[in-house]
Amino acid sequence: MAPLLQTSQPWVEKYRPKQVKDVAHQDEVVRVLTNTLETANCPHMLFYGPPGTGKTTTALAIAHELYGPELYKSRVLELNASDDRGINVVRTKIKNFAAVAVGTQRYGNYPCPPYKIIILDEADSMTEDAQNALRRTMETYSKVTRFFFICNYISRIIEPLASRCAKFRFKPLTDEIMNNRIAYICSAEGLDLDSEALSTLSSISQGDLRRAITYLQGAARLFGSSISSRDLINVSGVIPQEVVQALYSSCKSGNFELAEKEVNNVIAEGYPVSQMISQLFDLIVGLDDVSDEQKARIFKKMGEADKCLIDGADEYLQLLDVASNAMRALCNMPLEFPS
Repeated sequence: MAPLLQTSQPWVEKYRPKQVKDVAHQDEVVRVLTNTLETANCPHMLFYGPPGTGKTTTALAIAHELYGPELYKSRVLELNASDDRGINVVRTKIKNFAAVAVGTQRYGNYPCPPYKIIILDEADSMTEDAQNALRRTMETYSKVTRFFFICNYISRIIEPLASRCAKFRFKPLTDEIMNNRIAYICSAEGLDLDSEALSTLSSISQGDLRRAITYLQGAARLFGSSISSRDLINVSGVIPQEVVQALYSSCKSGNFELAEKEVNNVIAEGYPVSQMISQLFDLIVGLDDVSDEQKARIFKKMGEADKCLIDGADEYLQLLDVASNAMRALCNMPLEFPS
């Protein structure tokens, strides 16, 4: 098949499933929602789970399958984190949209149920006041409006809202499901991806299909139709494994000057320190020759350093702190040096 790389549309949108039944790996969710579409009897819904697992896609697919293209714009209000969703918007825009009754007019073969849908994407970024203001709106207009909440962290949705919704958990995608979808896109776009590159793409995207497709399109733009594992690592910003291994080996050697040299190399190359800590964690957690106590000491310091980085601390000092504490643990040095 001839390559289609000239298309300007992002592949994330181009290959977004248009129907609920096409959503990958969320079997229980798809089964329940397919029944909902058949009966057109839809409760308030709360979709939660990691990014790139199909939450927004599923909500949009339900709305499109219920109303079709004719009624979609008048029956569906979609708001995400880039929209202003403070308490004033809840009291005006959302409330006004929710209050309008709709008729039973049908277009084509779509169910067109007599209610509207409000999709609140990234609902966990809404303030608690705004969420509280929604409670009454949901109850008052439940006959003519349904709410779909989409979030990554269900703990950030207040309990009174969560208890009013049918909850659906979206699981991270398995490597097999992700590989099948990536292989389909490669076939459609005329890309050549070997098994090693496919495996690399699955591991660096960590169950997030949207991230995997974005990396794939970036690599196709830069390197053409034949993409290697190294190309994907360069595009993704993931630190090469040999760099992570070199830092770990320097910590295990007990030589502080060597460790400091490796830390300087990481900073000089411009690698993000938070990414280095994450990959160093993945490396150490799988090692059999490091005791659980040593791992615990290292990971405790990694957690503290990650928090400091989020708060704006200096990257060089934090990575040096992690490296020196890892060296103490791996070489069984005392927790504190005698004064």
